[in-house]
Amino acid sequence: MGSLNLPPGGRVYIDTQSLIYTIEHNSRYEPTLLPLWAAVSSGAVDLVTSELTMMESLVGPYKTGDTAVEMAYEQFFASSVVTLFPITRDILRSAARLRVAVAKLRTPDAIHAATAFAAGVSLFVTNDPAFLRVPGLTVELLDDVIARP
Repeated sequence: MGSLNLPPGGRVYIDTQSLIYTIEHNSRYEPTLLPLWAAVSSGAVDLVTSELTMMESLVGPYKTGDTAVEMAYEQFFASSVVTLFPITRDILRSAARLRVAVAKLRTPDAIHAATAFAAGVSLFVTNDPAFLRVPGLTVELLDDVIARP
């Protein structure tokens, strides 16, 4: 198993999948994400995401009624570990442009990518290959990281 190619500093974007893998302790992906969390804890990188991540990640525990998982997400979003970027009109305009420019890019993915650009991130951590098609976005796909020697 390989390891994430984290930048030596700056901002790293985490998408909803990556957060779910961590909060819900997904045994396949959690070990791959540990270096990211260590870098965040040490202050080597700043972690950012969209407010959309909050909405997307809470769907599962709301649906199942799992209040413990819901509280874990709420504690994470209330912490200083991550900066939540708001979904502004500028983000929505940028997301619309990305939907036009990138074939089959879904609206939520366009919002995530537009937010990452607005935040000036050095790296986008995800497991969704759709982000590999976004020009100018440096992406680490978790499945690719796991497959590395």
